[in-house]
Amino acid sequence: MVWVKFAICLAVILVAGTKLSKYGDAIAEKTGMGRIWVGVVLLAAITSLPELATGISSVAFVGKPDLTLGDLFGSNLINLVVIAIIDVLYTRGPVLHYLGTGMVLAAISSTLLIALAATSIYVAQNVASLSIFGYIGLYSPLLLCLYLLVQYMLFRFQRGQQGQPSNSGPVPANYDSISIRKVSTFFGIAALATIGAGIWLGFIGNELSEVTGLKTSFVGTIFLALCTSAPEIVVSISALRLGALEMAVGNVIGSNLFNMGVIIFVDDLFYTTGPILSYTSMDHIGTALFAILMSCVVIIGLIYRPRFWPRIWIGIDAAALIILYFCAVFVIYSMGRF
Repeated sequence: MVWVKFAICLAVILVAGTKLSKYGDAIAEKTGMGRIWVGVVLLAAITSLPELATGISSVAFVGKPDLTLGDLFGSNLINLVVIAIIDVLYTRGPVLHYLGTGMVLAAISSTLLIALAATSIYVAQNVASLSIFGYIGLYSPLLLCLYLLVQYMLFRFQRGQQGQPSNSGPVPANYDSISIRKVSTFFGIAALATIGAGIWLGFIGNELSEVTGLKTSFVGTIFLALCTSAPEIVVSISALRLGALEMAVGNVIGSNLFNMGVIIFVDDLFYTTGPILSYTSMDHIGTALFAILMSCVVIIGLIYRPRFWPRIWIGIDAAALIILYFCAVFVIYSMGRF
């Protein structure tokens, strides 16, 4: 029955996440936001709601911080693989070649936050578990502040780019006939459904850990990450079909930023036992290192644009992302058996 519940929960998140993204995109279009801002900030926050809800339920109700940390770092890996999927589906060439400086800024910032989160786990468990009020880790507000700083820099960059032509083409206006009030109502309903499914997912993850006999860090990294990353996958592919490359790639990079900067902070607030990174498995550091390697591949693909880039049906950078992901899954599975 646990697998049936897992499948039902996945279906709910897929449907609700798709609707949430659609109406979030409509709100963004009606307010005149740019593609980078919509992808990295708005859509990323929207599609990260399952991770947020799962994290709160995992630490507050289930009491398993490894579930939420595994979910977050595993989602980072899957989000980066989504870029490879986009590259395969995009037939005009390597998709990263069509993106500009703003995406480079977002990708570097995402890598920095992942590295800082991994370093914080090591420091909290091997050097000093620094805390505020006895249970909030000192690293959590630091991650949140860096996230807000990145959003401010992206906002200033986007304002400076207004009026300039985009490399990825215009997005058709599909929401002219829908009022902002109607959009907001449907957006709220989809958000509630996504949050409810995410809370349920935390309990299902704990059951999966008990049924399979695997460590909660592995269950969170593989099963929960795949389920809660479903909205990111759907939204990015939908944005690609619209021709909005910056929104498609920005959604997954922005989700990684949100995972590290906001969700870890919120989870730490709800985990009253102590600083959350002091009570999690060191296995997450290995997952984070693979996420950093994959992020570096993305950054290289954004910056380095040779005249001749070998491609049959997949680019070199996309192939490297897929190979690194399967290497990460193998390593995580090897660690998760013990």
